[in-house]
Amino acid sequence: MKYKIISLLVLIIAVHGCSLLKGKSEMAVESEVVEEKSEEIVVISTNKGIIKLGLYPEAAPETVANFEKLINQKFYDGLTFHRYVSDFVIQGGCPLGTGTGGPGWSIPGEFQNLELSQKMPKHRKGVLAMARSQDPDSAGSQFYICLATASHLDGSYTSFGRVIEGIEVVDELRQDDVMETVRLEEK
Repeated sequence: MKYKIISLLVLIIAVHGCSLLKGKSEMAVESEVVEEKSEEIVVISTNKGIIKLGLYPEAAPETVANFEKLINQKFYDGLTFHRYVSDFVIQGGCPLGTGTGGPGWSIPGEFQNLELSQKMPKHRKGVLAMARSQDPDSAGSQFYICLATASHLDGSYTSFGRVIEGIEVVDELRQDDVMETVRLEEK
């Protein structure tokens, strides 16, 4: 009986230890993926504080190039976050402040490319993605940051980055808060 109890305890400890290691390795993989993918850094100075975003050009090359082009043109400076939905998204990038404007062009919805879509981050808290209309190729300048997991958006919107610093600032943002400046971080 004594040996059965000891054997049972050893088994429980082994199983528990393996589950802890499994969780750690999954966290390490997620962390490595984020660091590996975050090749480009964007700094958004808002009236609530600073947000840093890591961009993933290998997941959405045209989207990242478009976002960087708009940043270099200072397109986003002074624009507001025109849409806030609690526990869903904060959205900005409309020059009209209404959610109906854009830069005067649109880009392809890279989520439609299976190879790229598989590299895109899932819609979880802090993920950056392009907003669009019903037309999958209608994104231009409007983007959103997820405030919570929104799995139903996976595969239907181009996600191309994530918050790497300042998630607490994102949590404080509301409709009409201002993007004072948006810049690419010097490497």
